[in-house]
Amino acid sequence: MRFLLIYLLVLSVQVQLLAQKPASAAVKSLPAKGRQISITLTPLKNCTVYLGSYFGKGMTLVDSARLDAKSQGQFKGATKLTGGIYFVVSPSYTIQFELLMDDKQHFNIVADTTRKESAQITGSPENDLFKQYALFSTEKGKLRQQLEHEYKTAPNAQDSARLRSAILQTESELEAYRVNISNKYPNSLLTVLLNTMRRPTPPSVPVVNGKPDSLYPYRYVKTHFWDDVMFNDDRLLRTPFFETKLEDYFKYYVSPDPDSIIAEVKYLLLSARTGKEIYPYLLTKFTNKYINPEYMGQDKVFVYIFENFYAKGDTVLLNTASRKTITERAYSLMANQLGLPAPQLNLTDTTGVIKSLYQVKAPFTVVAFWDPNCGHCKEEIPRLDSLYKAKWKAKGVAVYSVNIYEKEIAAWKKFISEKKLSPEWIQAYQTAAAKSAEEKAGIPNFRQLYDIFKTPTLYLLDKDKRIIAKQLSLEQFDALMDAKK
Repeated sequence: MRFLLIYLLVLSVQVQLLAQKPASAAVKSLPAKGRQISITLTPLKNCTVYLGSYFGKGMTLVDSARLDAKSQGQFKGATKLTGGIYFVVSPSYTIQFELLMDDKQHFNIVADTTRKESAQITGSPENDLFKQYALFSTEKGKLRQQLEHEYKTAPNAQDSARLRSAILQTESELEAYRVNISNKYPNSLLTVLLNTMRRPTPPSVPVVNGKPDSLYPYRYVKTHFWDDVMFNDDRLLRTPFFETKLEDYFKYYVSPDPDSIIAEVKYLLLSARTGKEIYPYLLTKFTNKYINPEYMGQDKVFVYIFENFYAKGDTVLLNTASRKTITERAYSLMANQLGLPAPQLNLTDTTGVIKSLYQVKAPFTVVAFWDPNCGHCKEEIPRLDSLYKAKWKAKGVAVYSVNIYEKEIAAWKKFISEKKLSPEWIQAYQTAAAKSAEEKAGIPNFRQLYDIFKTPTLYLLDKDKRIIAKQLSLEQFDALMDAKK
C-alpha cells in the first residue's frame, strides 16, 4: 500500500530501535487500552520484524514481533502507540508496506514480502478507508502521469488544450475524493492526514479599484496554509510531510526579519503547548534553528524562545548539559541584539591609557575583536585596515580594535607594527587586573557581552553606538554603510 502521492517506493533505512522489548510469550491477553496487532508475513519465519513510524523528517522503530515457524507473530504493548503513518519493516530493515495507526490498535495483518501491495488488514476500519483512498489516488496518479507525458509531446495547440483540461479534471476528481472523505469521515485519522498534507491553491489575481492586487494570492495561501490543522496533535509528527510543509511555510510565507518569525513561532508553540510529543519537538526544532541562525539578527528569535519558554520553566525538558548550553548561549546574545546600544568598553590601549568606546565620535564605528595568533585574524585584520585606508577613513569611520587575550601583548604589538595598522585606530585590551576585578564583582565580561566565541568577531555601530550589524563580511559592512548614507 502506498500513501497519498506515493512517498515511498522501496526504502532501506537504518533506524534506532526504541527501548521496547518484544512482549513475553507468556502474555495471553492485553487490556483494551493497549495494542495487540497480529501479523502473518510470509515467507519470513523464525525471525524478528519491526513496526516503525515517521517522526519529523526521520523514521524510528517503535516495536518488534518475533515470527514463528508459521510466519506469525504479534506487536504487543500495554499502551497505545501515537497515531499516524506506520510501516512494517523486515529483519534487513527494508520497509514492506504502510498502514494507519488510529485509536483502534487491535487488528490483524496478513502480507507477503513478495507482494507488498497486497497486504490485507482486517479489524481496522481506518485502514479500510486508507486502502480505498490509496487505490483511487494511485489510479489517478498514473492517469495524470500519462496525460502529462502526452501533453509534453502534443502535436498541436488543440491537443495541448484538450490534454491540459484532462489533467485539471483528474486533479479535480482527486481533490473531490479527498473532500468527500473529509466530509463523510471528519473524525478519521485519514482526514487529519489529508488536512495536514493539503496546500491551498493560489487564486487568480483580483482587480481592486481598477488595479490588480498581485499580493492577494500570496496572502490567501498564507492565511489558509494551516486550515483544519491542530498543532497540538502529536499525530502530525508521525507523517512524512508535516515538517516539510512547516519548513516551506517559513521559507516562502514568513518574512525573514526576526519579529515576523517570532510571531509565527509564538503562535505555533502556544498552539502546540498541550501536545505531549509535538510541543517539545517544535521547541527543540526552533531552538536549534535560531541558536546559530542562517541570517544576521535572527538570533533574536532564540533569545525570545529562551525568555518566554525556557526561562519560564521549559528547561525541565532538557538534560543538564543542554540546559547549561542554552542558558549560557542566551545570556551571551541578550546584550548584543541588533538595534540595542553596544555594551560599554573601557579598555587599555598600547600606551596604558583607558579608552572608552562611547567617547568615540563617528558616523560609524567598527568594533573588531581578534587574536594576534589566529590564522584567520592575520588575514582579515589587514584587509580591514586596507578598506579603512582606501575608503572608510575619508568617511570618518572609526575602528575600535580589541586584542582578546591579555597574555599576548607582545605578539599583539608586534603584529600592529609589522602590518602597519592605521594609527587612527584605537588598539585596546583588558588588563589582567581589570579582568580579575570584573570576575570578583560578578560583572559580565566583554567576551560574553559581545558573544565572542570565534575570532575575528566584528560589529558595526551607528553614531549613537547602536548595533546595526554583526558577524558580516567586510564587504557587507561596506555595502551597509553605503546604503545608510
